[in-house]
Amino acid sequence: MIKIGITGGIGSGKSVVASLLQLSGVPVYIADTESKQLTATSPIIREKLIALLGPELYTEAGLNKQKLASCIFNNPELLKQVNAIIHPEVARHFLAWVEQQTTPICAIESAILFESGFNRMVDTTLMVYAPIEVRIQRAIERDAVSREEVIRRINNQLSDEIKKEQSDFIIYNDGEQALLPQLTAFLKALQAKK
Repeated sequence: MIKIGITGGIGSGKSVVASLLQLSGVPVYIADTESKQLTATSPIIREKLIALLGPELYTEAGLNKQKLASCIFNNPELLKQVNAIIHPEVARHFLAWVEQQTTPICAIESAILFESGFNRMVDTTLMVYAPIEVRIQRAIERDAVSREEVIRRINNQLSDEIKKEQSDFIIYNDGEQALLPQLTAFLKALQAKK
C-alpha cells in the first residue's frame, strides 16, 4: 500500500486536497482531528500529560483544553515536551489505521508532517502550496481571526520554502491552477512508480 503524506501551511488548502483524494477513493487520516481525539481519550497520553502539567489538566468533563493551551502558549520548550508525548501515540494510531485499509493508496494529512516526523512513515510527500497573501485571506475568513493572529500562526509553522524542499510533489492551490488535474497527474505518477 502506498502511503501519502499531505502537508501545507495554514490556509494552503490541504484539507481541500485531502477531501478530493477521499472523493477519489483514497482514505485520508486527518492527523489534527485524530490528535485532538487521542489527547482527550488515550490513557497513555493522559497519564504522561498529567505527570508533566499536573492533575488539573483533566477534569470530570475530560481534557481542559484552555489549561493545556495556556501552558504551552509562548513556551516552546513545554510545547516540545507535550508534542513528544502526543506525536508517538498519533503515529502508532495512524499505523494501526493503515493496517485496516483495503485500498492500494491511503494518506495522512498533517500541517506538521515534517516537524512531527510523520513524514518518515509515508512513501511520498505532497505539499499543497498557496501564496502567502492568499493563505492569510483564507485563514482570516475561515477562522474569523485577525491578520496578526494568522501571521503569528504562520510564523510558528515550518516555512513553505523548507516544506517545498522536503516534499516529493507540490500542488499549487493559488486560485488560478485547477486542483483536480494536478491531483490526477500526481495519482498517475504514483501508480507508475508501483
